[in-house]
Amino acid sequence: MDPYAILRRPVNTEKGHEFVESNNTYVFEVADEATKLDIRAAVEAIWGVKVVDVRTSNVKGKPKRYRYKMGHTRTWKKALVRVAANQAIDALK
Repeated sequence: MDPYAILRRPVNTEKGHEFVESNNTYVFEVADEATKLDIRAAVEAIWGVKVVDVRTSNVKGKPKRYRYKMGHTRTWKKALVRVAANQAIDALK
């Protein structure tokens, strides 16, 4: 699988920036069918850093209402990728 198809986008939130500063951990939205090994290989191939740990979770969509219509946001997969202590992904800081 293409590394750029596995990593869909970085998740830029306040909590995500705290992860980067304290644990050297980056948060990504990834493809639903991607495994931890796929995510590790994609990050190492794109940015050339050593990945120490990968944690994943499925984020369930939240219910939303617009006027009289009920719906929900989409469900997606989140990956927390920790890189080696002496390395960083400069494009995401």
